[in-house]
Amino acid sequence: MIRNTIARVDLNALRHNFAAIRQYLASEPTDQPGGGQRAQPPRIIAVVKANAYGHGAQRVASALEQAGADVLACADIEEGVVLRQAGVRVPVLVFGALSVSDLDGLFEYSLTPTISTPGAAKAVHAAAVKRRSTIGYHLKIDTGMNRLGFRHDNLRWMLPEVLASDHLRLEGVFTHFASADEPQSAVFNTQRERFDEAYRVVSDFLNPAEAGLHPMKHASNSAALLRDSRVWYDAVRPGLLLYGIVPPPLASTIPLRPVMSLTSRVVAVKGIRPGEGVGYGCRFVAETPRTIAVIPAGYADGLDTRLCGRGHVLIRGRRVPIVGAVSMDMITVDVTDVGDVQPGDEVVLLGRQGEESWQQIDAREVAAAIGTIPWEIVCRLGTRIERHYD
Repeated sequence: MIRNTIARVDLNALRHNFAAIRQYLASEPTDQPGGGQRAQPPRIIAVVKANAYGHGAQRVASALEQAGADVLACADIEEGVVLRQAGVRVPVLVFGALSVSDLDGLFEYSLTPTISTPGAAKAVHAAAVKRRSTIGYHLKIDTGMNRLGFRHDNLRWMLPEVLASDHLRLEGVFTHFASADEPQSAVFNTQRERFDEAYRVVSDFLNPAEAGLHPMKHASNSAALLRDSRVWYDAVRPGLLLYGIVPPPLASTIPLRPVMSLTSRVVAVKGIRPGEGVGYGCRFVAETPRTIAVIPAGYADGLDTRLCGRGHVLIRGRRVPIVGAVSMDMITVDVTDVGDVQPGDEVVLLGRQGEESWQQIDAREVAAAIGTIPWEIVCRLGTRIERHYD
């Protein structure tokens, strides 16, 4: 049995986006003094956390590994285990906090932890000692976001104990930008400068035998990748761009393709009279005779309740408004001006239905309509929506 509402994930589009990003990184000149091309383009850490932004981590991760991703990144150990169980062999970096986690998965599944607090360092060290092993890790620096990470201005006091462990092997150093997608914010450049200085401090602590190892330096999420090539460093961490979505309000010349579409089917069509309402609370009341189509997708599938009166879908190549409340399992749309809409007609909630620009609805548009971000639109798609892979 297949539900009417399904998500189609175009793995060819995903691979295309990865190649387009890699080409962009290889072709852009450096912003470092002297200019010119980079000796080597940055590596790509492909971000597949949150079930690959709702696209399905196992299939997406395998496709990105085949496309040439150097590293895959996830949010926690459990997500990393899922990737390994799917057959992923490239390094898997775990971004999240570890202090209260069950650390066995790091060793059993060869995952690379992020150490972002003294507590995490002690916990991972103790786990490695117990197993008489050494584990590689990435060190996270807090340069101003004030979430996880060693404070950039406390490193000289906090790092010696971490770096002294002969069971922990430093493989990378990174930070995360708080406002890469806000072009007017001065915080971005402040964080960049702090991170450059923090990396110098880390390098000063490495003993001569380690100094030549040059831990991987990375900071760029999708927005930072587009904004400033000075922060590409040794590797970049695209997430949203891989899925064909440009972080708003930024623009991009990278030829990306949307990876996910979300479609359903009309299950009922009915007429309503002037003065009659539709849905919970009768938030929509007809002023003239209207034709309403019922679609079996609701907030249990990840549709936002704020789409009522703000969002649109595509039916027969026409944009039609969502009217009435978004309920758990259904939405209603006004198809009065479309023509002879019938049960079984395809409904596009995300994606394209025709060749014209207005015959496409993307995650940025939906997010803007309800005052949120496109990350949320794709990540929140419910588990009962089947993902079909092309």
